[in-house]
Amino acid sequence: MSDQTDGRKIVRTAHTPFGVYEWEPERTDIRLLKLSFDHASGQGSYIMRMEPGAETEWHTHARREEYLIIEGDLIEPDGTLLGPGDVVLFEPGTRHHSRTETGCLIFAVEYSLTGSGVS
Repeated sequence: MSDQTDGRKIVRTAHTPFGVYEWEPERTDIRLLKLSFDHASGQGSYIMRMEPGAETEWHTHARREEYLIIEGDLIEPDGTLLGPGDVVLFEPGTRHHSRTETGCLIFAVEYSLTGSGVS
């Protein structure tokens, strides 16, 4: 559920259902709430919820990716354990995947500094 007036959009995340994780639509253990994210351009922000034991596929970002762990744990491929308050910044071209043992909630932004970033 969101409210939009005069160029301002408020998303009531506590009352808005999460949708399909667009990169792996068959998944039910990872859900996505798009805030400003546009799948066609690959840019914008979203909130991602990963259920306990969920793991993303390996992927390479064409743009910068930044995310904030809001709750739970997230484990990077090198074994780095992330928790609430941790922020991760990936440069374009970075290849990675993430997994969680207890489940997590992440706020993420994907963007390009210049150009379209489409590869």
